[in-house]
Amino acid sequence: MCCSLKSTKGKVLMEAPLPPRESGRFVVEHSRDVFVEEEGVRRVAEMLYALRKSEELTASGWKKANPLAPSPTSDHALNWVFVVDTMNFSFWPEREDQQCEVTYRGTTYRGYMTLCAAITRAMEEGIPITEPSYFSQMSVEELGRVLRSDNDTPMPMLVERHRVLTEGGRVLLQHGGSFRSFISPAGSDAQKMVELIVDNLPSYRDEATYKGKRISLYKRAQILVADFWGIMEARVEGDIPNLDFLTMFADYRVPQALVHLGALRYSDTLMETLRNGELLSSGDRREVEIRGCSIWCVERIKAHLWSLVEERDGQSCNINSAIIDFYLWPYAKQHHKEMAHIPIHHTRCIYY
Repeated sequence: MCCSLKSTKGKVLMEAPLPPRESGRFVVEHSRDVFVEEEGVRRVAEMLYALRKSEELTASGWKKANPLAPSPTSDHALNWVFVVDTMNFSFWPEREDQQCEVTYRGTTYRGYMTLCAAITRAMEEGIPITEPSYFSQMSVEELGRVLRSDNDTPMPMLVERHRVLTEGGRVLLQHGGSFRSFISPAGSDAQKMVELIVDNLPSYRDEATYKGKRISLYKRAQILVADFWGIMEARVEGDIPNLDFLTMFADYRVPQALVHLGALRYSDTLMETLRNGELLSSGDRREVEIRGCSIWCVERIKAHLWSLVEERDGQSCNINSAIIDFYLWPYAKQHHKEMAHIPIHHTRCIYY
């Protein structure tokens, strides 16, 4: 991704957005309501250092983090990931006591896991939900049946999920008919994969304008690449070059964990706004600051962790930002009662 203006035969093309890491740095430098706290960053790095040899901080834990996914060796695994990640946004309920629920094999799921459970349930029911030839032309009603809730609260944004899924299916059909064939021109290079995704799939184009600069956050595009990596690792099919291009996946749950851990701080004004339940629109300055500062916060945590491993162990560290995110997201879920006093921001959009 280039960040300069280009001209072709006298035409000036729009400036490309800063990549996610550089976007995070830029946002931190100008943020008015969200701040990275270096002392807290070092504490989190120490916490991760203590876990550096555990499976929690490796890609081999992909199946553990995705218990409802098909086996990584399954022919359906990569398309399953594409379907889920394409619709992986906006699960938060309007009211805590009114949440969409999906029960699968005796377990009732909420939030993101309702989507995973619903897709796997559909596969067991014989619905070819992972086949682009099917989901590229399925109706809203068919998708509603697949994503049906077990209570009176439906999954949010059904029409938007239908739009992005059918759009994604049509793109896959234009590129060989599977996610694997679509992504193969990137040669498994993480940066090239992210660029291929955002160039061809508009719903993954998670961008904003902040302080006059075009920035990118690319939460879903990066997590799609990270999930691809997790499956390849589980299959023992080789490394993915340039994986450290990926940042954390800026959503609403991980920033809450970073505030809880003291690595991120909200201004009193922002904290009051969030506690009052004000919705932030996608691209709102405060929303961009929460997400952008979260990206740079995790970059700082990673940098401190790498230094600790090098200084104390005399080794290089291969724990990247994606792995740190894969640790922090379930951490936030597991400690939700302890951090209930820290409000999450609410933005109803297709990007996260």
